[in-house]
Amino acid sequence: MKPNFLLLLCLLSCSLSFAQKKTDLKMFSKFGTDSPELRDILQFENIDYLKIKFTGKELADKSYKITVKEIWNGKITNDTVVYDSKSIKQFAKINDTTFFFRVIAKHTADNKLKVTFRFPQFSINKEYKALPTDHYSLRNIAEESNLPIGYDKKFYLLAYILPHKLADGGSSYCEVGTNGVDIENWGKKFGIEHYLIFEMEFQK
Repeated sequence: MKPNFLLLLCLLSCSLSFAQKKTDLKMFSKFGTDSPELRDILQFENIDYLKIKFTGKELADKSYKITVKEIWNGKITNDTVVYDSKSIKQFAKINDTTFFFRVIAKHTADNKLKVTFRFPQFSINKEYKALPTDHYSLRNIAEESNLPIGYDKKFYLLAYILPHKLADGGSSYCEVGTNGVDIENWGKKFGIEHYLIFEMEFQK
């Protein structure tokens, strides 16, 4: 009977652990715009435009932080802060149960990845070295790979990637973006020379 009793304790422990990890935090996102004219311009200029909204009872009075990892040839070469809301006192805390922002990304003529985070009151502009190709694509990997999000713990949010080259000569973004396991080793697994990973954290 002891093995069965231990199994029951183990299952109960796992159940309690799962319950503790539950969160009311939800994320919604939308790529592009409903305007045909603006959609034409975004496509013509090869601009990725993403709207993100978070909802959750515990969002109010939280600060937030976004970081980015630059990965070249399968190795993390930089891990830096994009923005920490605590750095600006008047915007340090979210004052609602809803939080939204927009992300605009583009590969520039001088081979940089230009990324803008537009928050309700201000915006943050960043640039990162890139390869001489327009094939970069911004992906919401949290949704695309169905990855967990929550409070007080860093989670994967976005990836700015190149496609995986297929054996038949084609290429695929989805095969990469939906492969949320071991994201930091995508370069080795898919032969991607360079990509960015953006992570986010809601803090007390």
